[in-house]
Order: sequence, then structure tokens, then C-alpha cells
Amino acid sequence: MAPILSVAGLGKTYDNGFVALNDVSLDIEEGEILALLGPNGAGKTTLISAICGIAVPTKGTVTVGGHDIRDDYRAARALIGLVPQETFLEPFETVWNTVSFSRGLFGKRRDDAVMERVLRLLSLWDKKDSKVIELSGGMKRRVLIAKALSHEPRVLFLDEPTAGVDVELRREMWEAMRKLKADGVTIILTTHYIEEAEAMADRIAVISRGDILLVEETGALVKRMGRKELKIELAEPIDEIPPDLSHHALDLVDGGTALLYTYDRQAERTGIVRLLTGVQASGLRVSDVETTQSSLEEIFVDLIAEDGA
Repeated sequence: MAPILSVAGLGKTYDNGFVALNDVSLDIEEGEILALLGPNGAGKTTLISAICGIAVPTKGTVTVGGHDIRDDYRAARALIGLVPQETFLEPFETVWNTVSFSRGLFGKRRDDAVMERVLRLLSLWDKKDSKVIELSGGMKRRVLIAKALSHEPRVLFLDEPTAGVDVELRREMWEAMRKLKADGVTIILTTHYIEEAEAMADRIAVISRGDILLVEETGALVKRMGRKELKIELAEPIDEIPPDLSHHALDLVDGGTALLYTYDRQAERTGIVRLLTGVQASGLRVSDVETTQSSLEEIFVDLIAEDGA
């Protein structure tokens, strides 16, 4: 099956010579959630703008549902819903009219059933007659998403959708995204909340300085690149690592009360058994042992650091 969204060799260079996108290629399957991660200025918003036909790329192609975003703009754009970072809403209009108007902009006939479904999905039904100015910041974010969904798109771009909302509201919006995915909607999500990407995304794409550094399944990425750490807590603090343990590449942490051992969980031999045997033989008394794995945030920071961003 062809991808719902295909980006091939996309580039964007501004008149002053700044390269915002550099030969970006990316295929996104129907019904998946892709998290697009990158530092400020990495090219996330430029990429979204180019895909949505807002910015004109210097080179490359974009197709949505088989429609070229430039040669067949109306058909391609009709398949896309876009939720920008900025909140541009008419303050004295009602929620119902605001969302209905967006549906009309795409030439869709009035359909109150669709409107009700969208508003209920985003917990806005009881606010349908409220004026936008009366809503909280989090509710306004929901209205933006409702506007983007009003014409029933197959691809939804969410540019920092939960920025500035509280934890409870963020998790409610996560649940709404899961329901959209279950209905077959493809979601491209940009976020600065790494936990959001880890919790929601099927795949992670990391962009830096206009280049896609990698695209990989979330779980596989954490498994492949995540470091595993073994922390050995000691019953009594020590001033230095015993000489007979020096070849284990240990770090003395927590004021001398713990030994930290980093290893690759994919390696054929981790050296853990030999290490624990050595610790026992050295006469150190152990009070506890725990293991932790690198989070997606740590992996992301390392990738960006390697790229020199």
C-alpha cells in the first residue's frame, strides 16, 4: 500500500541563502502517529508549512493521498488538517460557529452530526455555545484542533498541540489522538515534551539543521540506542573504587555510596555476572541493586549533540 504522505528530496533555501530544509525524504503510512522532534530552528515548522502548501519549497515533491501538493493543491490540501502553534481565533464568535466556518472553507456541506462528533471527541460539546473569549487557553487549543478536524481530513498536523496546557488536559488530548488514530487518521506531531512522543508515537523522526537524522519505530529506537545502567548501592560509602574492580569501567557516584555500571543490553555479554562476583570478592557490602534504561529524551539530546546543533 502506498504511503498516505510522501516527501521526496524536499529542500527550502531562502533568498538570503539560509537552508531551512536540505533534501528531506519521508514516507508516512496511513493511520500512524509520527513524532517529529528537533531543537528550535531545526526545520520542523518549515517542513510542515511546505507539506501543507504554505511555504513554497525550492526543490522536491510532496504527495498526500496520491495528490501533488503543488500540481493538485486543492485535492491534497483537502486531505490535511493543520493545528498551528499560534492561537488565531475570533474572540467573540461561538465555538460552534468557529468550527462550522472552517468546515465551510473546505467546501463541505453542513453536517451537524460530524460537528457534534468532533466537539464531543475534544470535550467541547458543553462549550459549543460559549464565546471563544470565555475559554481557557487549553480549551482554545482544543478549538484549534476541532477546526482542523471539521472537514474530516485523513492527515492531521499538530504543531506543539499541548504547549501551555496542564497535565490533565494534556492526557485528555492524548486520548483524543488515540481515538483519531483508531479511526484511521494519520497524525504528525511536533512536541517539546519527550514523554508525549514516547507515549503517543509509533515512529520518531529527528530533524536537525534541515536534515532528517533518523526515522525509526519508537520502541526499537529506545531499545537500540538506549543505554542500560546498573546501580549498585553500598552499605557503607567508599573513597575510591577498589583496584581489583578498576577494569570494569565503574563510576563512583552519590558521594561514594554507589557504583554505576553502563552497558549495552544488546551485547552478547554484558559483564554483569562477572562484575557482581568481583564486588562480592572485594569485600564491599551491597544494600541494593537497580537497573535503568536511557529515556527517549536522553537519546534525543545525544543525537542532536552528535550532529553539532
